[in-house]
Amino acid sequence: MKNANPATAPKTFYLKDYTPFGFEVERVELTFQLAPEATRVFSKIRFAPRQGAADSRFFLHGEQLELLSAKIDGTPVEPRLIDGGLQCDDVPDQPFTWEAEVLINPAANTALEGLYMSNGMYCTQCEAEGFRKITYYPDRPDVMSTFNVRIEGAEPVLLSNGNPVATGDGFAEWHDPWPKPAYLFALVAGDLINHPDRFTTASGKDVELNIWVRPGDENKCAFGMEALKKSMTWDEEVYGREYDLDVFNIVAVDDFNMGAMENKGLNIFNSSCVLASPETSTDMNFERIEAIIAHEYFHNWTGNRITCRDWFQLCLKEGLTVYRDAQFTADMRSEPVKRITDVIDLRARQFPEDSGPLAHPPRPEEFQEINNFYTATVYEKGAEVIGMLKRLVGDEAYYKALDLYFERHDGQACTIEDWLKVFEDATGRDMSQFKRWYSDAGTPRLNVRDTYKDGSFTLTFRQSIAPTPGQNVKNPRVIPIAVGLLNDAGKEIVPTTVLEMTEAEQSFTFEGLNARPIPSILREFSAPVVLERETSATERTFLLAHDTDPFNRWEAGRALAREARIAMITHGAAPDAAYLEALMSLVRDDTLDAAFRALVLSPPSQSEIAQALHDAGTTPDPDAIHDAAETFSQTLAQAMADSLPRLYAATTVDGPYVPDAEGAGKRALNAAILGLLSRTDGGEAAAKQYEAADNMTLQLSALACLLRIEKGADQSAAFFEQWKDDRLVMDKWFALQVSMARPEAAADTARALCHHTLFDIKNPNRFRAVMGALAGHHAGFHQASGAGYQLLAEKLIALDALNPQTTARMCAAFQTWKRYDSARQATMRVELERILSTEGLSRDTNEMVSRILDA
Repeated sequence: MKNANPATAPKTFYLKDYTPFGFEVERVELTFQLAPEATRVFSKIRFAPRQGAADSRFFLHGEQLELLSAKIDGTPVEPRLIDGGLQCDDVPDQPFTWEAEVLINPAANTALEGLYMSNGMYCTQCEAEGFRKITYYPDRPDVMSTFNVRIEGAEPVLLSNGNPVATGDGFAEWHDPWPKPAYLFALVAGDLINHPDRFTTASGKDVELNIWVRPGDENKCAFGMEALKKSMTWDEEVYGREYDLDVFNIVAVDDFNMGAMENKGLNIFNSSCVLASPETSTDMNFERIEAIIAHEYFHNWTGNRITCRDWFQLCLKEGLTVYRDAQFTADMRSEPVKRITDVIDLRARQFPEDSGPLAHPPRPEEFQEINNFYTATVYEKGAEVIGMLKRLVGDEAYYKALDLYFERHDGQACTIEDWLKVFEDATGRDMSQFKRWYSDAGTPRLNVRDTYKDGSFTLTFRQSIAPTPGQNVKNPRVIPIAVGLLNDAGKEIVPTTVLEMTEAEQSFTFEGLNARPIPSILREFSAPVVLERETSATERTFLLAHDTDPFNRWEAGRALAREARIAMITHGAAPDAAYLEALMSLVRDDTLDAAFRALVLSPPSQSEIAQALHDAGTTPDPDAIHDAAETFSQTLAQAMADSLPRLYAATTVDGPYVPDAEGAGKRALNAAILGLLSRTDGGEAAAKQYEAADNMTLQLSALACLLRIEKGADQSAAFFEQWKDDRLVMDKWFALQVSMARPEAAADTARALCHHTLFDIKNPNRFRAVMGALAGHHAGFHQASGAGYQLLAEKLIALDALNPQTTARMCAAFQTWKRYDSARQATMRVELERILSTEGLSRDTNEMVSRILDA
């Protein structure tokens, strides 16, 4: 008997329909007999009926399984195979043992969910619903149990969750003493080499640490191991959380849909998120690896020891853990720079999601495919909500509430209500209005006006939220607004004060002032809102030069850059001279953090300009946006021509490469300056840097500068020859070919790369390197010919039959289709409808495209 995929006809699941599983799972025993095309999985599971259960059906999830046998208390049974699993109608009303033997085919599993093969290695990915492709089980996060696992295979390394309990010729046994849901199950088997280390916890427990890699990658593990140990120390010092097993294993896998997975004691990582060396990885790679290793480790408590009751509560574990990893990175590197980069990412990914057809609350009320809700709203906005909560209650109360959360809910599957209740109990605050941040979609727009009279300065705020799919009425939210006041000399006369807005319109007054102040509003980006305030370029320039809040100083420059480009596009204006002068002054100020100066020098993305035009009621023209960006950069380069060589030399980092915050900041500024210098020296400095580079950061930045001015063909060919055997470096090369292409050539470049001998549509990293780069090339993707839309749709249709999860997520490239002109809209609609009409389209992609078309 065999289960196919469930029917593709969309079924909607609702939060309001939650019902606990009718049985407790007391223990789980699994045996794997590994074979690439015919792995046998034996399960022995002890069930106990839950007294008074509203749903007493004995239903176990299962997909793409061949059931060979089933028993209850040793007696063979014939369960009914139905869509999505099996059901037994007559089960004992007392505890019983279920046994099953199934056959699965890891080699044929191109979806990379469940147990699959990656270049000869067995590995798993079970979040959210992959375990049902391994054996029959109640595959839901609120069913938690201990696991004993035996793996039988010829592979030299056999890994699973928990602690090792036995090993021998051709087998290994593991026991995980901590109850966990099935989505945290993991298994890895293959020819692997470990990079070992040890860690002693605060209470004196000795923990074995390993990063397991393929032969040849051993020299790329040291940084990841140090990041892991830093994370373990930080979680003890800041949150009081110690590690709870004897061993912590990380495995690097080439074929992986996501970044990494926090399986208990056996984290599985996309190779790109753990392997690093100066020769093959950039500063951004190192920082990302450090953050992702921290994120997955922090899940040990916020996700594993305490998990989510159902998948509607996903932001409970992800939002909190993203917030924790952001705190960690801020402590390890630069807090202001981390905050700025997080907001850039939030505005680029989450704000468009929140204002388009894919808008949903951090805790959605319904879904068809949970894989489609691993989104920027759940992760990044979820983290912003945690940040607001901490800002409102204060640091001391926040950590008091977290201690209560861990104490009260350890070993439980929880809800947003459980989370907010600990804050109510720890602080005495009513969290019912704050809960709207979890239940309501959409980004609030915060309009502010100010008045000054007789020493009193009043700020009046009005909040509004546009309707989102399924939510037309929006009630006021609690919004923490951090405000500081400056005098005309740039001195802070009122330090940062958090105003707590609870009404649709609300005023706050500052008394005893000698003159009208210059307000610095929404400091540290204290809430994920769009701030609307009529102000002058003069005031923004003042704040760029003098604001004592680093985020708002950067924000002033960002607003000036955005307004300058919009004026160029809509009125044919020349680049704003006052802004150019302020920008040059700041870049030359070597008393400022180099990473901060690099961020100020980095222009708004072309997609950001498109959204700003759309918000102002102007239809964005991708070609005009691209031309304005080029004109501005060229004008800035010419204005700084005399000082660029000196700045380039001054920001060059001497000595051996170290991936620390200081060096990375200098190299980021150096790369930005080199980009401008290449526009005036014809690429001479970039070519020299490429030849002399002893690390990937310098080599790749030089190559990008040369390709941008269409002079890097020889270096690009040399780069390929040098790195063609390194899969992660080749991902960089593929992406660079598309992202640096002229707009009219971007789609053709991507199409040609899809026929390259090193392109593999089945590898998510390589697919994203090419098609993700095309989708991110604003003017290239949105060429009026429609070539970008057509190519992406074609490749998504091809990929969907192999990997629905990656396909569905890439569909988000079309989510802003309604902001463009009617001709582009019509072309995108044709391509979206072509995807939707594909025979056998996956449930994942069907849901995404249907929601986008409903815009």
